[in-house]
Amino acid sequence: MRHGKDTFKIGRTAGHRRCMIANMLKALIEHERIETTERKAKELRRHADHMITLAKKNTLSSRRRAVADLMISFNALTSKEARAAKKGDKDAYNADRLVIGKLFGELGKRFATRNGGFTRIIKKDFRVGDSAPSCFIEYLPQ
Repeated sequence: MRHGKDTFKIGRTAGHRRCMIANMLKALIEHERIETTERKAKELRRHADHMITLAKKNTLSSRRRAVADLMISFNALTSKEARAAKKGDKDAYNADRLVIGKLFGELGKRFATRNGGFTRIIKKDFRVGDSAPSCFIEYLPQ
């Protein structure tokens, strides 16, 4: 019996599913709208809303939890790059650092007064090739 098991397995192993969700979350945070299948979008919605909840708290613990969930890898900055970053130049940062910055900066402030429902799923046509129902998932503009 599957009582209390509410995750969609999406036909993948646990490790593959975790990596796929992390990559889709990073893309969603970066672009604020991605196209995917309905089943993946419904599973991603749970994780995307949780990321905003962590961003609204904006504590060290919530940052570490978000880094773990997104599987973020920080590249070590050289001393020259670190000095430039302190002055505001973010060119040396990899995309993962920028995702965390956007999540806790822009998105956390945007949804500060909202209690839930940070994402929406817009259904689209069936995908060419395998006829999978596709859709857009996006963060609300607020």
